[in-house]
Amino acid sequence: MKNITSRAQIVWPIVKRLALWLALSVLIGALSGIIGTAFHIGVEKVTELRLAHSWILWLLPVIGLGIVAIYQYTKTQGKGTNDVVEELLHGKGLPLALLPAIFVSTVLTHLGGGSAGREGAALQMGGSLGFHTGRLFRLDEEDRKSTTMVGMAAFFSALFGTPVGATFFALGIASVGEVRHRELLPALVASYTAYGVSMLCGVEPTRFRVTVPSFDWFLLIRVAVLGILCAILSVLFVETIHFTEHRLAGRITNPYFRIALGGLMIAGLTFLLGTQDYNGAGMGVIAAAIEEGRAFSCAFLLKLLFTALTLGTGFKGGEVVPSFFVGATFGCVAGPILGIPAGCAAAVGMISVFCGAVNSPLASVILALELFGGEGLPFYALACALAYAFSGYSSLYPSQRILFSKILVNKTDRNGEKDEGAEPTSVQE
Repeated sequence: MKNITSRAQIVWPIVKRLALWLALSVLIGALSGIIGTAFHIGVEKVTELRLAHSWILWLLPVIGLGIVAIYQYTKTQGKGTNDVVEELLHGKGLPLALLPAIFVSTVLTHLGGGSAGREGAALQMGGSLGFHTGRLFRLDEEDRKSTTMVGMAAFFSALFGTPVGATFFALGIASVGEVRHRELLPALVASYTAYGVSMLCGVEPTRFRVTVPSFDWFLLIRVAVLGILCAILSVLFVETIHFTEHRLAGRITNPYFRIALGGLMIAGLTFLLGTQDYNGAGMGVIAAAIEEGRAFSCAFLLKLLFTALTLGTGFKGGEVVPSFFVGATFGCVAGPILGIPAGCAAAVGMISVFCGAVNSPLASVILALELFGGEGLPFYALACALAYAFSGYSSLYPSQRILFSKILVNKTDRNGEKDEGAEPTSVQE
């Protein structure tokens, strides 16, 4: 009897804590699914409105003024996805006002035709929701980091319908080379809950029909070349966005003037090109590249320009969907030159540029399986591995830490120099 009692005393606290985390995960997942659905519908509706009434593009400078005012009123100026990474690393906290601020501002950005995605808002809203859920239940700092991670995974899953990829993306985004396995179960539960809620609300998961050729060793070599090219492109993507934000647009100190000028430039470029392919998320162009093997030869460069102007001048949204666009259209164009079918190359390019930009190879491969299916797994895995290895130490998230060299086995600093005794550093250091 004493043995049973002692075992119960050991097991009972574990059961209570597991029950608490499962309840928190379901709660965070349900809230993420509801808010994520509202956000998805909002972005979808304003995009339809803009496409039906192209004159709305000329309101983008005015919309930009409203976005700056929202962030100043909520005192969230300068807050973004990188601050969520900071919370995961250092426990600096996230303002609750960030959730409504990024929700409204991203919808407004899409209404006016800014080139941005949804996942930046998803990570920020999910992170803020998870962090403040942890505060509500009076969890300690380390557990609040966990709820932040769980919220990020859930919200990403609600928008894209990729619960497993969203989970591994959130678990490994802050410290590359380290996956916090203790959050695996709660993050998965939250992600599947959010995914289920969004599906019940009518949000279809993001999926692409990819025609994958039969496995061939020579084709695998060609895919390897494409993966390396996508690594270079991912560095160009990341550095162009950072350069525009900090070196070019950053020279204009008045945020109202900066964002209005950016909005005017985006509207003017759209007018000159005569198409809205490069405004908003561009999911239609991505689908055409992957499913039809069709893309304009300079589409990836134009999307990069539009995205850099949008995010660099102060509009809100995410960088991941634009990276999808850049990778898919580049792969669609470069693939046939290398002897790879255009649609398959577009899928490889999409996931490879994403991988190189966020330094998440495992999450990228899993995401590819959920988005494209498993038939092309050998190609996606090889391309992601090469994109990660050859993309250097740049990142969309400056605070992201890369714990180990991408090529060697020793710990390194950001320049890839061996330093076995030093602590790993972040991009911004």
